Amino acid sequence: MKIPRRIAQALINSLKGGVVPRVGLPYVTVGRKAEIDALLRDVDMIADGGASFRFIVGKYGSGKSFLLQTIRNYVMDKNFVVVDADLSPERRLQGTRGQGLATYKELIRNMSTRTRPEGGALSLILDRWISSVQQEVMAAQGLSVTDPRLAPLVEQRISAVIASLSEMVHGFDFARLLTLYYRSYLAGDDQTKAKVLKWFRGEYATKTEARQELGVNIVITDDDWYEYLKLFAAFLKQAGYAGMLILIDELVNIYKIPHAVTRQYNYEKILTMYNDTMQGKAQHLGIILCGTPQCMEDPRRGVYSYEALRSRLAEGRFSGDHKDLLSPVIQLQPLTPEEMLILVEKLADIHAGLYEYAQIITQQDMADFIQIEFGRIGADAHITPREVIRDFIQVLDIVFQNPGVQVAALLGSEGFSYAQNPVQEAAVQDQFAEFDL
Repeated sequence: MKIPRRIAQALINSLKGGVVPRVGLPYVTVGRKAEIDALLRDVDMIADGGASFRFIVGKYGSGKSFLLQTIRNYVMDKNFVVVDADLSPERRLQGTRGQGLATYKELIRNMSTRTRPEGGALSLILDRWISSVQQEVMAAQGLSVTDPRLAPLVEQRISAVIASLSEMVHGFDFARLLTLYYRSYLAGDDQTKAKVLKWFRGEYATKTEARQELGVNIVITDDDWYEYLKLFAAFLKQAGYAGMLILIDELVNIYKIPHAVTRQYNYEKILTMYNDTMQGKAQHLGIILCGTPQCMEDPRRGVYSYEALRSRLAEGRFSGDHKDLLSPVIQLQPLTPEEMLILVEKLADIHAGLYEYAQIITQQDMADFIQIEFGRIGADAHITPREVIRDFIQVLDIVFQNPGVQVAALLGSEGFSYAQNPVQEAAVQDQFAEFDL
């Protein structure tokens, strides 16, 4: 594979550090085809005016965040706007000290488009929207950019877009601020534009401050931030985008909240978001939340401890061993040894290209490595792609820096040899027999 060095460096460094890279994911994507196809069907539905809500559930290191970032890249290529955030003790869905608003701020800060994938796309989206409306009016009316008739016609077109938002909750003030942004754009008033952006980012602490600077008597709060995301989704469709996707990771941080009442308030917010999307109250909006099986299924503290959510999300009687990728909850299955072998092959190619050396690790070495990894006691239930990737990159680093080291000897050393369960070992041998290596 010919990969730009910048992307190869980002991939190797991120994966070595146990985090998901923001760029280059198609080069290392393996498996998950069924899950990706299911989520992309949701994306098509969102583009047609619908809404979707999904949970992605898997163990630590199983690939939840990887899948999330893969979908993020896919939908941006389909002209979606993506906002994403990781929950933490300071960022929740609901809180008494601004934790819900902190999540909203992080989402808006990470607002991304195809041309601004690193985030911070809010001002770009607004400026391009106004510019595109101007171009449409100029083309339709045959006007030049200096024609005095242009501004009133553009404002009339923008007012028609904004009017459709006014009927939504908080839509009147949202529309008013969009109008103020347009007029500031037209007048070259960067100071007022910055204040409007500050308001959209949820950075006004009090209504008094917002009224003094912008003339609006409302600010985004812990209680209503989700309503503004629905407004953004509706506006972005009017501005020429396909829709908006909200990605929220580390749901486990709600599970860890020590106070039962606070947890319940957060689960209540999830229920509101779920009901809105499933009942058609939200449009052009998709929401994906990621968490571990424990944070979902624990009957005392997990999502299922909130009865209204448990009754909606728990698996039915007929699921059994079959995956239902049309249900709201997608359970990630472990990657197979065969899929992991393909992944380490890709990593070996990327590593060799990055450090510009001839490939020194053979196909047999890679198969032996996977056999050792999956031969550990309990590997069938507990091994994750994150562990395998980090181990393999370590092997590549050692062999690259020590040309005299034989890969077979390294894999057979104490550091890479694990006690094996005879039953597991036999199973692994059977799985790799088909490779004839």
